[in-house]
Amino acid sequence: MERISNRLLSWASLLEDSTREQAVTTSRMPFIHPHLALMPDAHLGLGATVGSVIPTLGAVMPAAVGVDIGCGMIAVRTQFTRDDVAASTTPLSELRTQIERAIPLSAGARNRKIVATAEPRIQELTELAEQAGFDPSTHLRDWERQLGSLGSGNHFIEVSLDEEDVVWLFLHSGSRGVGNRIAGHHIKVAQALMEKWWIELPDKDLAYLVEGTPEFDEYIAQLRWAQHFALLNREEMMDRVVRQTSEWFGVDVIESERINCHHNFTQKENHFGKDVWVSRKGAISARVGQAGLIPGSMGTASYVVSGLGNPLALHSSPHGAGRQFSRTAARKRFTIEELREAMTGIEFRDTEAFLDEIPQAYKPIDQVMADAADLVEIRHTLHQLVNVKGD
Repeated sequence: MERISNRLLSWASLLEDSTREQAVTTSRMPFIHPHLALMPDAHLGLGATVGSVIPTLGAVMPAAVGVDIGCGMIAVRTQFTRDDVAASTTPLSELRTQIERAIPLSAGARNRKIVATAEPRIQELTELAEQAGFDPSTHLRDWERQLGSLGSGNHFIEVSLDEEDVVWLFLHSGSRGVGNRIAGHHIKVAQALMEKWWIELPDKDLAYLVEGTPEFDEYIAQLRWAQHFALLNREEMMDRVVRQTSEWFGVDVIESERINCHHNFTQKENHFGKDVWVSRKGAISARVGQAGLIPGSMGTASYVVSGLGNPLALHSSPHGAGRQFSRTAARKRFTIEELREAMTGIEFRDTEAFLDEIPQAYKPIDQVMADAADLVEIRHTLHQLVNVKGD
């Protein structure tokens, strides 16, 4: 751990100058308490750094939570082993296509129906929104159709083996378009308030909402709803992955463990004697013994971890590998042949559309985990058999 200043501690051994500068700027906001914690996977973000843990007194910065509110991971440990996979007469390509048929992979615009299994969860979210006093359709019409859809970018579904050759199902997604719209709306509200109050900021995306105001209360209510949408969205998709996996093996999946965790979220916590709003933008909660999930990139290892409750890190850990090349830079730098080489032995959809997700576009996950040695304990190391990416 490096103490960059009294208000900024860093666990990142690989840290670009621009990312460091951005984190320093955020750490100087007057309501940070006691300090900002920079995770090993930190990289440049909108306003606040991705891979940062930001504790605030009496205020929240919507852009410091991120636009994919509640984005996170879910994993299921099955009873199947490598031998069961090898014994199957059906190719893994069929399992991949079965999963792709069961779960819409697009950004959501092409979703045409609500799957019956999603209806109880949609009802739960509808009632929760009523209790929170808002209508999600004011942010995104037909938001219900997105529950159970993966989305685009770095969202994925994987079938993997751990170090004991046990099969795991692994999935990454968030609150989809409705969460994005909610975040965007409140970022604009915060920015308008800064202008109204003549508050000058080092970056407009550090605009904040003050606790005790109607704008703050409205944001927190809708944020919590979006976080719950993200959690239920992952549960819905995982149920479908479990069903398709059961059909592929010809035997029902027996779940020995299911872990569902956010890595873009805000919640009230107590740190260093104060109740603060902790915004984890690309970080997971890692209290002592708390189960967590840290994915690598497509083609590299992912991890099931247990938190060590490091107080200086605000009981947090990294959420993944962290980009070292932007999407545009990755497309210019790497080739489809390099992607194929990186994905050797993994069943995936062979397309240039995923070139910006090539493993080399991310920081080495082994280094990230080495930097996180005092934040989490590794319980399982996963390597992919099947990879499904969002369009």
